[in-house]
Amino acid sequence: MSNIVKKLHEFLSRAPAFGSASPSGRVVFETADIPLVDVWKLYDRDPTCKSSVDLLAASTVGMGFYTTVDENYEKAEEAKATVDKFCEDINLDSLLNDMARRLIACGNDFWLKLKPEHLADLVRMPVDAVEKIKLKYVEGLKVPWKANGYILKSDYSEAKSVADDTRTLKPEVVIHWRLNSQYPSGFGVGLLQVLLHTLTINSDKRPAYAWMKAKIERIMPKIFERYAGPDVLAVLPNADAATIQKFENTIKNRTEEGNWLFYGGGAKKVEGTNVFPVTIDPRARFEYYIDHIVNQFYLGCETPLPRLFSTPGFTEASARAALDLQDMLIKPVQRYVKRQVERDIFVPILTQQGFDPGKAKGRLNWGSPESPELLAADLIAAAEKGFIRPEEFRKNAVKFGWELWDQNPKPSGQG
Repeated sequence: MSNIVKKLHEFLSRAPAFGSASPSGRVVFETADIPLVDVWKLYDRDPTCKSSVDLLAASTVGMGFYTTVDENYEKAEEAKATVDKFCEDINLDSLLNDMARRLIACGNDFWLKLKPEHLADLVRMPVDAVEKIKLKYVEGLKVPWKANGYILKSDYSEAKSVADDTRTLKPEVVIHWRLNSQYPSGFGVGLLQVLLHTLTINSDKRPAYAWMKAKIERIMPKIFERYAGPDVLAVLPNADAATIQKFENTIKNRTEEGNWLFYGGGAKKVEGTNVFPVTIDPRARFEYYIDHIVNQFYLGCETPLPRLFSTPGFTEASARAALDLQDMLIKPVQRYVKRQVERDIFVPILTQQGFDPGKAKGRLNWGSPESPELLAADLIAAAEKGFIRPEEFRKNAVKFGWELWDQNPKPSGQG
């Protein structure tokens, strides 16, 4: 964290021209409804949230990527080498993996271009680095149009007030990853915000599902402590005041294992005994309510992972159907990340190296490049036309399951 803050300070002090914004026209400031750092805490501390976000992030970018350019471009080979080298230098694959988690969980991630005039390095900013976003209005309308500046939190800037322009980053130096934003360039909304929001209908307020789930989990151990070692009540008729006082003190200082409690006074005997174990009321059936709250929490996580691991009766067919539905959520995010990388990274890299990005058409593709299918007939034809040597033909023929015993065959025509 300290290295990132140091780089931000160096950047702002070295290049103030790229750390300021001079908005023309009306602007509006937007802040996140829930502080992004609080959303990230839910990811860090709730196993269900973390596993769900990790699964969605891995499904989105975990398969890796490869780059392509238009093969008809006269400098295609050099252009692809330039893009590949930049991706390797900044470790773009790792950056995308880390970004995807925060993007899905919080709906936002911010990358800083250290030298926007000559893109050479990218730094992921802390989740709470951007305090506000300046949104510019459409001329003549009260409709937010685009980001006109990113105001840093005071912890990440040497400026002491928002009025100081060195605390505001221009849009061209920031890559803002966002999902489900209310405005075109405002703060995004991630997967976990819905679990932290309350809901008010008329005057009734429903607590956040994250709060309700946490409270259930907090109470459950106490229930086990209270009833796993139950108190036992033994009747002692005509007990004196000192005994009753001891009884009261014991209640106040009971152990987790429970106590034997004694008190004086007339008490009705049950089944001819003076001993009464204190048990939970069997009518207190809360499992249906708990299931409803937990199910709502799982729905908010938008992945079948928790149910697949925790609920008996999930068949392979139902699991596949659930994962197919999850793919429908992942694919739009994949398309968004692909376009963002191509526009904000590949285009500047190709441009500054003297290539025409419109002709080169640098593209990010998910997965691994597909190898062409090799047929036995193609292999035989290649050998007949002399495109491959006999030993190469034999090595490839073995891959098709051919059994070749003679390791050093004699050329045809020799005895």
